[in-house]
Amino acid sequence: METQHRTGEEGRVPFRSSRFFCVGSKWYFTTREGFDSGPFASRERAEVGLKRFLHVVRMLPEEPQLH
Repeated sequence: METQHRTGEEGRVPFRSSRFFCVGSKWYFTTREGFDSGPFASRERAEVGLKRFLHVVRMLPEEPQLH
């Protein structure tokens, strides 16, 4: 599998996998934080669910980063 840098990335390219997975005949999506959402009747519906989830997350206020 060929991996590529995304805009703004430097160094080694991290492992990436699909956000969508199927269990039986039901589809789910997963987030970077480890949250799995579903089941959805199809991958297309899971994709819509992810878009809705990301829309809501973008509306949340940002928390200060602790380093």
